[in-house]
Amino acid sequence: MHMKVLDCTLRDGGYYNNWNFTTELANDYLKAMQAARVDVVELGLRSLINKGFKGPNAFTTEAYLDSLDIPAGLSVAVMVNATELVGEGTQNKTLAALFPFPASESKVDVVRIACHVHEFKEALPASKWLKDRGFAVGFNLMQVADRSRQEIEALAQEASQYPLDVLYFADSMGSMTPADTLNILNAFRVHWSGPMGVHTHDNKGLALQNTLTAYNEGVEWLDATVTGMGRGPGNARTEELVIEAAEIRNSAMNLVPLMTLIRQFFQPLKAQCGWGSNPYYYLSGKYGIHPTYIQEMLGDSRYSEEDVLATIEHLKTEGGKKFSFNTLDATRNFYVGQPRGSWRPADLFAGREVLLLGTGPGVAEHRKALEAYIKHAKPIVVAMNTQSAVSQSLIDVRIACHPVRLLADCDHYAELPQPLITPASMLREDVRCALGDKKLLDYGLAVEEGCFSFNEYSCVLPSSLVVCYALAVLTSGNATRILMAGFDGYSADDPRNAEMNTILGLYQDQAEAKDLLSITETRYDLPAKSVYGLAG
Repeated sequence: MHMKVLDCTLRDGGYYNNWNFTTELANDYLKAMQAARVDVVELGLRSLINKGFKGPNAFTTEAYLDSLDIPAGLSVAVMVNATELVGEGTQNKTLAALFPFPASESKVDVVRIACHVHEFKEALPASKWLKDRGFAVGFNLMQVADRSRQEIEALAQEASQYPLDVLYFADSMGSMTPADTLNILNAFRVHWSGPMGVHTHDNKGLALQNTLTAYNEGVEWLDATVTGMGRGPGNARTEELVIEAAEIRNSAMNLVPLMTLIRQFFQPLKAQCGWGSNPYYYLSGKYGIHPTYIQEMLGDSRYSEEDVLATIEHLKTEGGKKFSFNTLDATRNFYVGQPRGSWRPADLFAGREVLLLGTGPGVAEHRKALEAYIKHAKPIVVAMNTQSAVSQSLIDVRIACHPVRLLADCDHYAELPQPLITPASMLREDVRCALGDKKLLDYGLAVEEGCFSFNEYSCVLPSSLVVCYALAVLTSGNATRILMAGFDGYSADDPRNAEMNTILGLYQDQAEAKDLLSITETRYDLPAKSVYGLAG
């Protein structure tokens, strides 16, 4: 069986840099692909849509291809999105604009059409037009892993009526296992007997394994990208696939140009853009959630770790196979209904100084000094989440608000003696049930960007971070002063540090804001004194 390794880095990776690869980089890449014995390079998209700036690999025109030094023996592919070919009955006109020259006069050898299931039947006739002009044609079916066997068989039957050179299936959600790969292949083969291809995603770290499983079952066309570069968790890595391919083919290849290119260009770009799998992408693959949700959240400093996990939990239940910004925005509303509560913070905090214990290591580091201060000054001590570095007997109350954190810590709260301030009446039923018989002080919460509002029984905040909630509770409760320990902060270039400074600045701009004072080390923009000068 003849294996074809297809590298699609400059197409799939273009989502990170707007397909803006330089000619110099493209030429170095082409040389590296030839040396590594890659068979086909997909150099970009071929598209008529021109909105906003995109680099040359978003269009991959004939003029661009003529500017490259394409090594002999290396086939060139471009990809067309089926959305440009369906819907208005002008398919042939669109194709003629996309491909003004026949294959004999073009640098393009292979045209691949990326197609959602609902577009497949209408897009398939494009294969005849392209074949008549001498191009090899592939169709890449997306999001088939969650389709039933009957649906896949029906797709294969449709494909069998057209002159495709290869029928691909893409693991769009990164959810496939080797067993899923076999099941999908078996379903396709009921009606499709031609060559097949596979495009895998690495959410669960199985991209290469799924690719090789497919090859061992007769799939000939195998996709990969350099360093796995691609949206979200990325793809099977070319530098690994070509090693396996050389062994299977029992042939020599030269990996040096590719590894040099990785060191000089792709690794720095990966450090900047951050593709590659992580636990969030693993969960998205496990639950069939579109990886763009994860990519967007990781690129948005508004989303804390808890926010990302809460969104995944929401999409797991509500469905997230199709990406939508509206759906993503809606998932940030973790609380049910209008802000409401049944507990009044002023009953506890009015006229009292408060020591707020954050979750940073500064609390444990300065435990003895903090305990001495508590015993001397007798502030009301509020611990965020499950912070327990100081003696339990010195903590008066705990505060937490994020549903994911509450679920994760519910067993700890059951063991901790203090009452818990939380927006109890606004939490989902499963979160309330998980907290069991814990004494809850119910202070309501709503999230609205740029807003701090401190009401008697509830608040409106710019973020669901527990520090925001704590400041609102203590402000509504009319505490005299808020001392803060364990707010160590992050490095100056960490976006979480900037986010926290923005929140603290917004709070301090409010007329009702209380005086804040950090008494352990902090990188935040807070007034500070040393606990060692306060203990007495």
